[in-house]
Amino acid sequence: MAGKPELSEAKFLTVAEVAAMMRVSKMTVYRLVHGGDLPAVRVGRSFRVREDDANEYIKNSFYNAG
Repeated sequence: MAGKPELSEAKFLTVAEVAAMMRVSKMTVYRLVHGGDLPAVRVGRSFRVREDDANEYIKNSFYNAG
């Protein structure tokens, strides 16, 4: 089946890994998660973000200037 992989096959990233990937601070990632802009799963006291969701957020954030 094409589309999103099974949840068990998904790669989950820490907030720090997402921040490094996006070149932003961890606080920015937390704001995106708490604001509902970036889906995340709560694991204990920390969050995990699917790599596909982080890539999708970046892809949808592009805009043309000028």
